[in-house]
Amino acid sequence: MFAGDTFVEIAAILGLATLLAFIGQKLRQPLIIMFLATGIVAGPFVFGIIESYDKIELLAEIGIALLLFIVGLKLDLNLIRTTGPVALATGLGQIFFTSAVGFLIAMAFGMTFIHAAYVAVALTFSSTIIIVKLLSDKNEIDSLHGQIAIGFLIVQDIAAIAALVVLTTFGAGIEEEETVFLTSVLILVKGVGFLAAIGFLMKYVLPWLTHRLAQSQELLILFAISWSVFLGATGEVLGFSKEVGAFLAGISLASTDYRDAIGVRLYTLRDFLLLFFFIHLGARLDWATVGTQLGSSAVFSLFVLVGNPIIVLVIMGFMGYRRRTGFKAGLTVAQISEFSLIVAAMGLSIGHITDEIMGLITLVGVVTIFASTYLILYSDPLYNVLSKPLKLFERNNPYRESTIESGSAPLAVDAIILGLGNYGSGLADYMLQRRKTIIGVDFDPGALHRWREKGVTVIYGDMSDPEIHDQLPLKRTRWVVSTVRSKELNISLMQHLDSLAYEGKIALTAQNQAEADLFKSYGAQVVFRPFIDAAEQAADALTNAMDVLPDNFGWPISFREVRIRTGSVFAGARVKNIPLRPQMGVSILAISRAGHVHFDPGPDFRVYPGDRLVITGPEEELKRAESLLNEIEKKEEKDADRFAVAEIRVTKDSENYGKSLAELQFRQNYGVTVVGIRRGEKQIQSPGSGERLLENDRLMVIGSTGAIEALKAQAAL
Repeated sequence: MFAGDTFVEIAAILGLATLLAFIGQKLRQPLIIMFLATGIVAGPFVFGIIESYDKIELLAEIGIALLLFIVGLKLDLNLIRTTGPVALATGLGQIFFTSAVGFLIAMAFGMTFIHAAYVAVALTFSSTIIIVKLLSDKNEIDSLHGQIAIGFLIVQDIAAIAALVVLTTFGAGIEEEETVFLTSVLILVKGVGFLAAIGFLMKYVLPWLTHRLAQSQELLILFAISWSVFLGATGEVLGFSKEVGAFLAGISLASTDYRDAIGVRLYTLRDFLLLFFFIHLGARLDWATVGTQLGSSAVFSLFVLVGNPIIVLVIMGFMGYRRRTGFKAGLTVAQISEFSLIVAAMGLSIGHITDEIMGLITLVGVVTIFASTYLILYSDPLYNVLSKPLKLFERNNPYRESTIESGSAPLAVDAIILGLGNYGSGLADYMLQRRKTIIGVDFDPGALHRWREKGVTVIYGDMSDPEIHDQLPLKRTRWVVSTVRSKELNISLMQHLDSLAYEGKIALTAQNQAEADLFKSYGAQVVFRPFIDAAEQAADALTNAMDVLPDNFGWPISFREVRIRTGSVFAGARVKNIPLRPQMGVSILAISRAGHVHFDPGPDFRVYPGDRLVITGPEEELKRAESLLNEIEKKEEKDADRFAVAEIRVTKDSENYGKSLAELQFRQNYGVTVVGIRRGEKQIQSPGSGERLLENDRLMVIGSTGAIEALKAQAAL
């Protein structure tokens, strides 16, 4: 169409992809589906825009390499011990079940043995690329079911590579058993050598090299891309696959200090290049022979969409996982992959299958990829519908996840923190500094492992799963805190806690003021606003007293700014009671508070949390002074320090009968506040000081536990 002008061709394809993506966004369709649709529309069966297949395929292969590289980069090798057995059992079990049943179905349709074998093999493999992309988009790649899914998808990839090797050998006409045996041994030797070489580089070369390259961010990112493509090409040359090589390249850099910096910089490039993979996949679909295969393709598609998740559910349930984990992991195998199309194309090229069989496999691929994308994207509402029937696939004691949740819950809990990411972990740390008892909930096994090592009770779970709430000790918990910034999940949490008759308090995290107002309207007692609060604190930091200090002093005196943290032993103390000068020779020059600077504060000036103190003195003493200023107050919280509410009845023979609240002076005499009076059916809220007490009035008072007990003991009331 464009007479060999590749640049114009690519521009037209990107324009079409943008248009379809915009339409898909309006129709709430996943981008993956719209990119596949772009390939179909731009392919030979609609507009015929694509002519430079080799160039698009090259971009697609680089995108695949980057995707698998980033997966390896984020892989926690410590999780292999946890997910390895279930990944191996589920991967091999699914391969055996799908291939065996798929072969029987194909034979029932009257296919020949070789045709049925190819169909069975094609149905076995699931798309690692699509699944990783979907899990990444849902932020579930680090969850337990995400890690297990990645594990058994890797098992599938290894099996697919083995199948390709066998088919290549068979297609080349190798018939002597000795030659096949020697070929297999050679591949094994090359694989071991490849892994050994990467292991050597991981230990002795890559840490030093990345440290040197990290002096330039651009050079570090260029090296990471080159490394992923190079090992991908090496894997291809050695007879494995570019996917395996790129994945190992990511693992080799996962133990360095720069893996997060590399991953963040590559996400956008990865997503752009993967666009070409999905376009290439859609454009290569052969629709010429599809019409005669509609009936059989429907049966095979239904088998893949339903049968594969069921076998994963059965295996994971038997191994002691919860049905929700098994269900969400099982949905990741409800489609066939690009490997299936590669295997089928190879069989067609060597004459093992016909165009009709190739068309059948192609159609099953389109149907299952489209359908499974929706199943994964909407897995949470789908699970809510199927939760009760899926109980069949769960043991009475799902001990695998019970082990993850090890640690007996304390008798009294100050806060249950839902979400142990960066913000949640920081909150948990500060709560522990204040000697509060907490329970953490997260779906990242790595985060749970870190907190369990600190002696904190942690529970594996997703806050969107109502069953997790049922396991929490809500009746003895003062606060339920959600650090997840999701309006829908937080509202759902509040509604479910209300249905459980939770009597404690709720704190939620909002992204903006509108969300904060919404959460308060639903009854949240506290709403965190991390971005707004951080911005305010940042503004305070930028308007500090350090700006007025001289640049060149000429004396060996140093200056330092110290922020007083909440919980500091000196929070609320007067300057004269902070022993900096007598103990360390350090003086307070100024105090910055809310953008205002108080120079040379007097001895009675009080210091509060959030204040920034500018101190001066010898450099070695300034560090000691900073530690002293932010020493956490080490006092145990007693029940008497807490507030309690009580209802006190007024009798006619009381000496205070008929007196006004102003005359009785409850606050001065008893240390409590009268917040209401119940008079028969009438409730008087915030009664005025002139309100007189009548017979059988019931006073609602609030005060410390000790004050309430003392008031009850008074004979006058």
